[in-house]
Amino acid sequence: VVSEALQGLGAAHPELRVDHQNKIIYRAAGPVAGKVGLISGGGSGHEPLHGGFVGTGMLDAACAGELFTSPVPDQMLEATKRVDSGAGVLHIVKNYTGDVMNFEMAAELAASETGVEVASVVTDDDVAVQDSTWTAGRRGVGVTVLLEKIVGAAAEQGRPLAGVVDLARKVNANGRSMGMALTS
Repeated sequence: VVSEALQGLGAAHPELRVDHQNKIIYRAAGPVAGKVGLISGGGSGHEPLHGGFVGTGMLDAACAGELFTSPVPDQMLEATKRVDSGAGVLHIVKNYTGDVMNFEMAAELAASETGVEVASVVTDDDVAVQDSTWTAGRRGVGVTVLLEKIVGAAAEQGRPLAGVVDLARKVNANGRSMGMALTS
C-alpha cells in the first residue's frame, strides 16, 4: 500500500522526487543553498500528511513510515543528508513515542556521521489526551501542518536554524487542537 501511494504521488506531482527504496518524498529543486532543511514524517495512512506538504515554503522532505507506524531512523538520516545545504536541518516531530524515539536517533546519527547540525521540535497540541493513560502526553496533530507552513516560509526567507527553531517552538506553544471521534 505504501509503495503504491508513493508511486501515485510521484505520478501526480512531477515537481517532487520520490525515493522509493527509502520511502522519502523530496522537493525536486533541493537542497536550496543557504536554506535550513525541513523534514517531517510519520506513519502512512494519514495522507496527505506529510508527503502532501513537501514543496516551496513547506517541507524539503517527508519520510513515509509503514501504515500507522513511525518511519525508521535510517529514513530520516538519509533525508537529513539529502536536504542539508550547510544551514542545518530541522526535524518536525509529532509527539508519538515511536516518532520521537526514531527522529532522536536519526538526529544523533546525523551529528555523529556527517556533522550536520540538526534541531528537533516536537509538536504536542492535542488537549484531548493531555492526561491520558494511553499516550505520552498531548499528541501532535493539527498544529503540525500550521507549523510546517509557518516555519517553511521562514526557512524559505533564509532565516538561520536558531530562528526557525524559535519560531517553531512559539507556534507549537500557542497552538491547540482537540481530537475526537463518535465511534472507535
